Amino acid sequence: MNGKKIIYFVIAVGICLLAGYIGSYYTTPEIPTWYAGLHKPDLTPPSWVFGPVWTVLYILMGFSLYLIIRSGLKNPEVKVGLVLFIFQLVVSIGWSFFFFGLHSTFYGFLAIVLFWTMLLCTIIQVIRFSIGAALLLLPVLVWISFAGYLNYAIMMLNPASFGISF
Repeated sequence: MNGKKIIYFVIAVGICLLAGYIGSYYTTPEIPTWYAGLHKPDLTPPSWVFGPVWTVLYILMGFSLYLIIRSGLKNPEVKVGLVLFIFQLVVSIGWSFFFFGLHSTFYGFLAIVLFWTMLLCTIIQVIRFSIGAALLLLPVLVWISFAGYLNYAIMMLNPASFGISF
């Protein structure tokens, strides 16, 4: 890898980790307080699992973003893939904001459904020009599917958390 490719790689991974960091701004303070007080389904992993899993997933997303960029931004297919990728990254932050920041399991659920949908659209678009970039997003899709189940179950077990509270 030459210097220019290394810089693009570091920037791509950095962008994705930054999205994770922004999401954690809303998430981290709520884990021991609001989130701890919610009823959760039996399949809920311990809270300490989420940080490492999300970190790995954001790194995989960064690898994927790097491969998307390397595919050539002059290609219209790549441009569409990049726009979808950026949008799903922004929606991932939105989920943290709605679920943890606003304490709304309902709006969080809507956001995670949109996140899942945008991620799937991104994978379908990206596979047209980079199978590797698309494959790197599959673990994210699997985790978001599980997170969607958890969000839904928490929403059903805690009807008072549907709205927005501070």
